[in-house]
Amino acid sequence: MEQSWRKAKSVFALVLGPPLFWLVLFFLIPLAIVWVYSFGTNIGLTQIAFTGTFSNYTRAIEPLYVGIFVKSVGVAALTTGLCIVLGFPVALAITFAPDKLKAWLILLIMLPFWTNLLIRTYALIAVLRDEGYVNMTYHWLWTHAGGLMTFAGLKPLGDFVPLELLHNNFAVVFGLVYVHLPFMVLPLYSALDRLDRSLLEASLDLGAGHARTMLQIVAPLALPGIASGILITFIPALGAYLTPDLLGGPDSQMIANIIERQFKRANDWPFGAALSFLLMYMTFIAIALQAVLAKRNAGAKA
Repeated sequence: MEQSWRKAKSVFALVLGPPLFWLVLFFLIPLAIVWVYSFGTNIGLTQIAFTGTFSNYTRAIEPLYVGIFVKSVGVAALTTGLCIVLGFPVALAITFAPDKLKAWLILLIMLPFWTNLLIRTYALIAVLRDEGYVNMTYHWLWTHAGGLMTFAGLKPLGDFVPLELLHNNFAVVFGLVYVHLPFMVLPLYSALDRLDRSLLEASLDLGAGHARTMLQIVAPLALPGIASGILITFIPALGAYLTPDLLGGPDSQMIANIIERQFKRANDWPFGAALSFLLMYMTFIAIALQAVLAKRNAGAKA
């Protein structure tokens, strides 16, 4: 038995070796270098002195950057909340759909992942811009409504003004919900698909009604999926860069855009590294909270 265990350990090490080497070389080491940069100081255009200073972290908690962090958290929280509101009915519909249709519905949810995020974002620009499809439809309705009012002898509507749907906070939140909605639907569906449907039938038979059954039976049982969906939606939304950069305006920048600016335009790598790791620390805290809540939930069930 001992010899077979030694052989198993050697096979395990052989299988684990290449991915572990790849992880250390291309993830942990670069991450450690950036972490060291966060304690450095610029001494030239391309030179950084590793002085062990905390001045970059002190600068990162100035009111300007704290405000951007708070705004980023707020936008990510709003995005996550909208994804829950929109994603829960979708996941519920997939759960109770016929088996033949269920596979196609899941495929439709996963279909956006087959297209590059940049292409999807430019598609949103084509939809939301002043000459986009939304404003084209709105202009058509405005024109025909004005014609009908003139025909009826009423005062015309006046000049058409397109809706401002791009380069503002609305566009950023809309784009983030569009991008991250599948990340909420899939874990919700995974949790709802494992529900004991006899509990739902018992609740309805006892006169609870559909709304009460959803709130007091389905939602508590789906809490693990809700928690997972919140985690994998909130964290990417908090660190989103491309969507705010292309869809947002000057007042719609999030913390990832500020970090990009430090590494490129400002050429202040130590400060950019400090901001990056503050964002990473926030991510670790969110993951730790989710783990604690999951542990408490498991303990309560036991």
